[in-house]
Amino acid sequence: MNDQPDLTASGTLPATGPDLPSSSRFRKFGPGMLVAAAFIGPGTVTTASKAGAAFGFALCWAIVFSIFATIILQEMSARLGLVTRQGLGEAVRSSCRTNGMRLLAGLIVAVAIGVGNAAYQTGNIVGASIGLTLIAGGSIQTWSVIIGSVAFALLLSGRYRYIETALIGLVLTMSATFLLTAIMVKPDMVALVKGSFAPGLPEGSLLTVIGLIGTTVVPYNLFLHASSVCRKWPNDVPTDVALRESRVDTTAAVVLGGLVTLAIVATAATAFSEGRTLTSAADMAKQLEPLLGGPAARIFFAGGLLAAGLTSAITAPLAAAFAISGAMGWSTELKSARFRSIWITVLCAGTCLAAAGLKSPQVTILIAQAANGLLLPLITIFLLIAVNRSEQMKDYRNGILANVLGGAVVLITLLLGATAIYKMCFV
Repeated sequence: MNDQPDLTASGTLPATGPDLPSSSRFRKFGPGMLVAAAFIGPGTVTTASKAGAAFGFALCWAIVFSIFATIILQEMSARLGLVTRQGLGEAVRSSCRTNGMRLLAGLIVAVAIGVGNAAYQTGNIVGASIGLTLIAGGSIQTWSVIIGSVAFALLLSGRYRYIETALIGLVLTMSATFLLTAIMVKPDMVALVKGSFAPGLPEGSLLTVIGLIGTTVVPYNLFLHASSVCRKWPNDVPTDVALRESRVDTTAAVVLGGLVTLAIVATAATAFSEGRTLTSAADMAKQLEPLLGGPAARIFFAGGLLAAGLTSAITAPLAAAFAISGAMGWSTELKSARFRSIWITVLCAGTCLAAAGLKSPQVTILIAQAANGLLLPLITIFLLIAVNRSEQMKDYRNGILANVLGGAVVLITLLLGATAIYKMCFV
């Protein structure tokens, strides 16, 4: 049951390597933090800040739903990677019976993930640059080039361990920043708990709900997770052990990320009167000055925004490269030429647009988050098909409960997306 095919001959996934820590103590955490690094970005800060300022604590339930949905889907994605030693892109490709269908599936993934991530990358870099301007001054354009260069250097190393370590450090830093900020503003805990477990849709909140879901249940994270777990837990780790450790890693990281999002909503709901229109995350930082006492509060929040933007600026190109390479049948080795060409394209596109002085970066971030929420059902269906294939998953395929929960996520996100489209087109 634990004898898995070795795909290293094709260059798809390395079974072992010098970057892979052998101690079980270091194996337990990593890929889940990459997932958290990807979804706690400027989109999270901006969307959650706007949600709290406009609707108070009323939409916290959407974040709680997103936490559970993310854990369910990311567990499936990680299990797929560990059992088949394939990424989700490879699984999508292998489920197609003809060359034409494989090409079509590859193009769908390339357009949906590649083009989407390139646009999303602009928001990541602009968000990090806004954080730096609040801390050190200067222009967003100049800082955009610097942020893009830092991300480029780290990804160019091609060393998974270095990338993972840097991202874990950044995630922990920004988590501490946003959680401490929320504690210091002293939110109404009764309203927070009520909003977390009493679903409701205040007038005009539907797109914000979809955006909140899109900040947490990020489609490209499903591709990133399935590929990264194979590098963290190579073939010499028993499958049952790898799955158990991966589930702990995933649950801890996603819960931490969800708490950060809730903290940002709580901070905005406390700092602004309900119904207030928030222009940008920078407004949130400035609003905290009188509330927390002086400019240090602004710098503190800006540091969290910087870390959030930098983590997502690294993971978005990486995830796009995993997704497109896998779907097209190319090597997903970090140092392969095609793999590098994809993340370089995504990173350079985002950096150039940010450096060119995009006039409405916040609008771009929010549109990207809403698009993530609309794209989610399609990617989830691909994932459910893959984890139910007995010839690939054997005894590790989905059970009834997992399929019911996964199906519920698809139905809920489809309903929200369809309602949003209907309102935009006909109301």
